[in-house]
Amino acid sequence: MEFSIKIGHAAKELSDCVIVGIYESHKLSDAAQLIDHASNGLIAKVIKRGDMDGKLDATLMLHHVTGVACERVLLVGLGKEEDFAEKQYCKAVRASVKALDKSGASNVTSFLAELPVRELAARRKVAYLTEATLDALYKFDAIKRKEVKPVSKKGIANFIISVALPNEVQQAEAGMLEGQALATGVGLAKDLGNLPPNVCTPTYLAAQALALGETYHFNVEVLERDELKKLGMGSFLGVSQGSEEPPKFIIMQHLKGKKDQKPVVLVGKGITFDTGGISLKPGSEMDEMKYDMCGAASVLGTFKAIAAMGLALNVIGVIPTCENMPDGRAVRPGDVLTSMSGLTIEVLNTDAEGRLILCDALTYVERFEPSAVVDIATLTGACVIALGHHASGLFSNNDALASELLQAGETALDRAWHMPMWDDYQPLLDSNFADMANIGGRAAGSITAACFLSRFAKKYDWAHLDIAGTAWKSGKEKGGTGRPVPLLTEFLVARANKLN
Repeated sequence: MEFSIKIGHAAKELSDCVIVGIYESHKLSDAAQLIDHASNGLIAKVIKRGDMDGKLDATLMLHHVTGVACERVLLVGLGKEEDFAEKQYCKAVRASVKALDKSGASNVTSFLAELPVRELAARRKVAYLTEATLDALYKFDAIKRKEVKPVSKKGIANFIISVALPNEVQQAEAGMLEGQALATGVGLAKDLGNLPPNVCTPTYLAAQALALGETYHFNVEVLERDELKKLGMGSFLGVSQGSEEPPKFIIMQHLKGKKDQKPVVLVGKGITFDTGGISLKPGSEMDEMKYDMCGAASVLGTFKAIAAMGLALNVIGVIPTCENMPDGRAVRPGDVLTSMSGLTIEVLNTDAEGRLILCDALTYVERFEPSAVVDIATLTGACVIALGHHASGLFSNNDALASELLQAGETALDRAWHMPMWDDYQPLLDSNFADMANIGGRAAGSITAACFLSRFAKKYDWAHLDIAGTAWKSGKEKGGTGRPVPLLTEFLVARANKLN
């Protein structure tokens, strides 16, 4: 799909379809008013008949409207005008795109970016619109049987975004590029999560990282088992030892900031399949444990987005990736592992493996002298119980860093919630036989998991995002969401803007 920016007139646009908005109060957007006037009040008549009520994400296609140059007019409900903000705007955009996806409209002009959305400038509105459009059109069919089908004329080929004023064109073009970059990153994260675990192995993830580095010209290094042994990553290797698949430790370096700028480090959990190990998971929905590498996928997706943007910031991505399998060599409950930091860990439950691979990664990244470290992991079912599927859990040893991430989530419509991590919870990890246990019991499971990680992140500002409830959807809409790529990308863009 090709995107472009122009200043248009809704009634005179020579497209296959124009998209205009209607509020629930039956108030017409400016573009809708132009069409209504040109058609002798057709839209007003449609509303009066009750065919369009203006409720959020309602759509109605009109064909061959008298006085209008285009073949189709798509009316989109905007909901209540007083409530119309970023979330409602993106929802209306998605509804409009889905309504057109199976129509015969190939060349489309959207006038939704002309709508007032609180205090958003054209750049941000167009970025939202572009990303939401591409997200709405996302499909995963990479591993379905390919059949020779007649070439379909359906689908949007050219998407024109209309802005109201000449001085908005340059801003809008910049926003369009940002939205496209973010969408490519989100799409990559979704693809990686949706791939089956016999395809998306640690080796496959490493290959994807190397390919990204080659495409966007940043350095990628992949450490193998022998190198991890030399580094003393006993905790990571303990998790991987039950699998035939070799572990990989991926390091990506996007160094587009000043040479003396301390990097931001993203650490992504990459368990490409989690059986639970010897502490075997229940069989129901175990197939969804292919999504246990969505932390890694989000780091790869974020790197693709910021690389496409050419973001002027030093960012390092670290991904420990392996499988958690229950064979005769697998780590057992009661085993004690020695982490890279030298701290020993009593394994009370082999299904609490994500923290065991992340802790060695958090020790490893000390060498980069980071300005901040953010780890991202589908870590605990307890976080799903606490927050459901709307917000990611956020834990941090630095309130200023936590605030940055929270604000980024609000701006990107990819929200997180700041959870407590008080010292009162730390004793729950006490062990009689090692420096700590890898679980703290049923109570406050997401918090004790974060407390565990915090013990390996004392030398820098650190935050942890538990995305177990937000990284994928179950049921009829089963699939990866691409979260929290929008949050992470916005966080890094905001940091870059402060420094440049």
